[in-house]
Amino acid sequence: MRKKFVFATNNAHKLEEVTAILKNKIELLSLNDINCHVDIPETADTLEGNALLKAQYIYENYQLDCFADDTGLEVEALNGAPGVYSARYAGDAHNAEANMKKLLHDLEGVENRKAQFRTVFALIIDGKKHLFEGIIKGEITKSRHGASGFGYDPIFIPEGYTQTFAEMGNELKNKISHRALGVNKLCKFLQTIQ
Repeated sequence: MRKKFVFATNNAHKLEEVTAILKNKIELLSLNDINCHVDIPETADTLEGNALLKAQYIYENYQLDCFADDTGLEVEALNGAPGVYSARYAGDAHNAEANMKKLLHDLEGVENRKAQFRTVFALIIDGKKHLFEGIIKGEITKSRHGASGFGYDPIFIPEGYTQTFAEMGNELKNKISHRALGVNKLCKFLQTIQ
């Protein structure tokens, strides 16, 4: 029997992406599936800390094995910003459009466009905590390109490619992305303990 896990996110895009990456390897429950309608606070100052906060909340309140992630876009010329504040870079509204505009504005005239997406997954299974990280390096474009994906996808070109995440489409993105790398590490770990 496949094990069930709650993916502690209210982000429908992330849920869709992780479900596609997992391809039915494990049974995934959303927060909706367990009737959790709380916006779990992300008050830590690291990606690891935020991922753990969300996973711990579910484990402590619902006694279910779960995992959560936090993702940051880390731009070299901005000393790793927006990083842990990626979703609210332009304010607490979590507005992707405003975040992209601010980032492009902050990089105006800057030659070094190197950046990386970093995702940290926190898994809590039988009360034990495990962390998995996925990183994809690339660069920030000077303008938006493409219509698929979400967040900063229209302005991020992964290393070795000529298209942004938003131009390449979900199928390719879900094979190479930071989130895919993190989820694959999580799956490999689960195969060793089942």
